[in-house]
Amino acid sequence: MRYLLSIAMLAAAPAFAQTAGAPVDAVDPLIGTAGEGHTFPGATAPFGMVQLSPDTDTGCEIRACYGHAAGYRYEDPTIQGFSHTHFSGAGHSDLGDVLVMPMAGTVRLDPGDPARPGSGYRSRFDHASETARPGYYAVTLADSGIRAELTAGTRIGVHRYRFPAGSAAHLVIDLRSSLYHYPGKILWSGLHLRGDGILTGFRETRGWAPGRKLFFAMHFSAPLTDHAFVDRDTAVPYKGFQGPGRGSEALAEKLGRALEARLDFGSLAAPLEVRVALSGVDEDAAVANLAAEPGNFDAIRAATTAAWNDALGAVAIDAPAPMRRTVYTALYHALLAPSVWSDADGRYRGPDDQVHKAEGFTFRSTFSLWDTFRAEHPLLTLIQPAQTTVDVVRSLVASRAHSPDGILPVWQFAGRETWTMIGYHAAPVIADAYLKGIRGFDADAALDAMVASATYAPYGGLGDYMAHGYVPIDKEPEAASKTVEYAYDDWTIARMARAMGRTAIADRFDARAGNWRNSFDAKTGWLRARLSSGAFRTPFDPTAINYGSDYTEGNAWQYSWFMPQDQAGLFRLLGGDAKAIAKLDAMFDYDTSKLDYSHAEDIAGLIGQYIHGNEPSHHVAYLYSYAGAPWRTQERLAQIVASQYRPTPDGLAGNDDLGQMSAWLVFTAFGFYPVAPGSNEYVIGRPFVDRAVMRLPDGKSFTVVADGLSPTNRYVAAVTLNGKALTRSYLRDAELRAGGELRFRMAATPDRDWGHSRAARPYSRSTR
Repeated sequence: MRYLLSIAMLAAAPAFAQTAGAPVDAVDPLIGTAGEGHTFPGATAPFGMVQLSPDTDTGCEIRACYGHAAGYRYEDPTIQGFSHTHFSGAGHSDLGDVLVMPMAGTVRLDPGDPARPGSGYRSRFDHASETARPGYYAVTLADSGIRAELTAGTRIGVHRYRFPAGSAAHLVIDLRSSLYHYPGKILWSGLHLRGDGILTGFRETRGWAPGRKLFFAMHFSAPLTDHAFVDRDTAVPYKGFQGPGRGSEALAEKLGRALEARLDFGSLAAPLEVRVALSGVDEDAAVANLAAEPGNFDAIRAATTAAWNDALGAVAIDAPAPMRRTVYTALYHALLAPSVWSDADGRYRGPDDQVHKAEGFTFRSTFSLWDTFRAEHPLLTLIQPAQTTVDVVRSLVASRAHSPDGILPVWQFAGRETWTMIGYHAAPVIADAYLKGIRGFDADAALDAMVASATYAPYGGLGDYMAHGYVPIDKEPEAASKTVEYAYDDWTIARMARAMGRTAIADRFDARAGNWRNSFDAKTGWLRARLSSGAFRTPFDPTAINYGSDYTEGNAWQYSWFMPQDQAGLFRLLGGDAKAIAKLDAMFDYDTSKLDYSHAEDIAGLIGQYIHGNEPSHHVAYLYSYAGAPWRTQERLAQIVASQYRPTPDGLAGNDDLGQMSAWLVFTAFGFYPVAPGSNEYVIGRPFVDRAVMRLPDGKSFTVVADGLSPTNRYVAAVTLNGKALTRSYLRDAELRAGGELRFRMAATPDRDWGHSRAARPYSRSTR
């Protein structure tokens, strides 16, 4: 397999945290930029609105954009320019807003052919000239000799360009460029040069999220000597949105569908700095955001580096250098989203395309909830201040209030809903936070929003789900997956409602939490799609993966394990612990050499039928513990970490999905994982770092220590919690938040008795 990594490599020479420098020094933003990781290497602040990064190819068409979903791909030889918005590890492309490219000498207004140097404004580059660190990126553009540096604050990005001595300095601003192309994507755009020299503009796009509006403001460290605004489109002008909020009277302006700006600065004695602020509200708001974060390039870089050191410093990690770099980079990727969307004054554009104001919180967007409810959001409840999760919950509830459909976000960015993926997975995010004791939001309003989302009949077959207890495949695609994901979400609603004393809601949704059984065929041992008649659909092939089929980005092998709220109930249907273990083994050991999944974009990182590059499999290695065999979990985790992660550009086996792949590794490296968010339990696996200290509120800390950890010692021989033997295979959230020490003693041979008794096993709905 292309992504193989030996445990020996990650456990190489002991370069530990005490001598390895600050946390930012351990992060490599280039990890995941090759292969299928879909990460970007550019500059951003923790959860920043701006992700200022190089784009190596923006000319792809719709599904062909998959490999360039983050704009940058390590294998590409040229850079087209530097744009201000990017997803980290998404399985879909969009953004790439406000492309800026510096030029020396002759100016070209088209990107040109990558195979023909000088045919456009794009430039060749060499990775040897690149530097990528949290909050900073630099590269030399080989064709012009320009040294480009990027940094970013929360709502601003700052460029610094060093032009060759004696050359004329120019910038090209291309508002046509995007990371998701098809005819008519740019609905309208505008450029306005103000009397104070600030360039403002906007564009409205129809891409993955329809009707998305973005505004910007640019300030230059040197005065313009000349400029030109060009509309490359000859079609009839769009008569709709005209770009409100232009502010002071413009010296020059241009409206159109295909706008570019040529900005001339003459010969400069010093580097050119360009400060760019974004807003979803209007151009004046972008100008205000620009003023809200003052400072030159070096000042913004220093502030953002400090912010990253603080955010990453929530955990101190001792591990061999390769593992330490891999885990700290995973932590970095987990802190990129959900990104800030409200302006410095609290205003933001919501799902109804209207401007609202966040009072007492920062509105967040970029919610890839089908992915991130599993580990990303549970991780943030531990390593971020509680206000981050409060912001998330209040943003979700506010989005529901502004939604034309009256439900919580499904997959939202820039305040706009895409309706991508399945489930109402904002529910477990909210419930998990509430059940962990996080407050600061209106719990009743949040629960009402969860119930509204779970009872909105037009969404994803929910009407039939409520009528039949399952989603019929003859009425709705991907019905088997929807049934079990709805049932899990229902369980989290029931848990939160019961904790709040809202018993009627709790009883109703607790009954729905058992609906996974209605699509599980006990005779064959598979989760299957059922028809409205009640019959299971035939023919049936548990290995089949097709879009719009019975399952979502997976097949029966992955989805037959998705009952995180009731694994014990599933294992009984499978015939007991031994048969469940045998089926888990069959999944990991399956010979896939004769199967072709090349038609399915997100199927990567295969270990048999276990697909680590996509989320439905992420909890499966931990399920041996529910059958009383934690030692088998320990074996599988070693296999997964060795084959799916490494500290190189192709070091992620699948797209990171806004931090979920990375959050899985962070939890797993620390020795435990939230199989069922909402249970307030973490299933104990095995650690992959020698020591980790997690910073908690009120001056507390939680320490994980792995004595004797080595490539040979991959099994857990004993576990203690605060010095007392821990014989169960799970850790309670309250125990972690209280602070203390979880200590593992590692060994070369498994302890088959530890965690074996039924009392020692993690939560299952049917046994507690």
